[in-house]
Amino acid sequence: MLFDLRSAGRRRTVKGVYLGLALLMFVGFVGFSVGSSGLSGGIVDAITGSNSGGGTDNSSQERLSAAVRTADAKAKAAPSNADAWKDLAQARLRLSNVGDNYDSKANDYTAAGRNQLTAAGNAWDKYLALKPAKPDESVARQMIQAYIAVGQPNKAVSTQEVLTEVDPTQQTFQNLAILAYQAGNIRKGDLAAGKAVDLAPKDQQKDVKAQLDGMKQQAAQQAIQNLQPTPTPTVG
Repeated sequence: MLFDLRSAGRRRTVKGVYLGLALLMFVGFVGFSVGSSGLSGGIVDAITGSNSGGGTDNSSQERLSAAVRTADAKAKAAPSNADAWKDLAQARLRLSNVGDNYDSKANDYTAAGRNQLTAAGNAWDKYLALKPAKPDESVARQMIQAYIAVGQPNKAVSTQEVLTEVDPTQQTFQNLAILAYQAGNIRKGDLAAGKAVDLAPKDQQKDVKAQLDGMKQQAAQQAIQNLQPTPTPTVG
């Protein structure tokens, strides 16, 4: 059975798959604030470098806005410097989570915050175009979450591919498979899923495959639902 958790190996596998899914997909529904996920400080804090929630500190917004201006000037002054574009991407990610950019009550980005995430993506693209020897894993993970938040699943997939090149592990390939299935790229998802299974411990390979097959089926069902027209309300 797919969700039979009686064996310790199966429980470890399920935990690993769904931790990856939670880290990558939960932010698409509630922004970067993870609440009770067990991660100290949450994803917002990982990006902002503070323990305060998004959208609550005007002084933080002013400080981070200044950091964006400085990083932007440095990147424009040295456009062939990959690190300058990476720093600009990270500065915009941090700014997106404070002040007027993030509505902490709604747990979502404002239009201004989404603009910062989009601008971060532009800087990230320029960073990758310069082919850094080893792309920054931390910023890559933040960019995946940003792409999910602004509804750019294919960008999230391509950035996760970067992570599999830097850190080719079972978990990075599992996450790539999940993201690819959610983006509707079934072939890429299948290839990544196969690689994740190959990298899994022998006694867990069947469970990993079963879980990723389940993710594939769920993504396919969701795609079918998305294609169905919204019923037109009848007027009595």
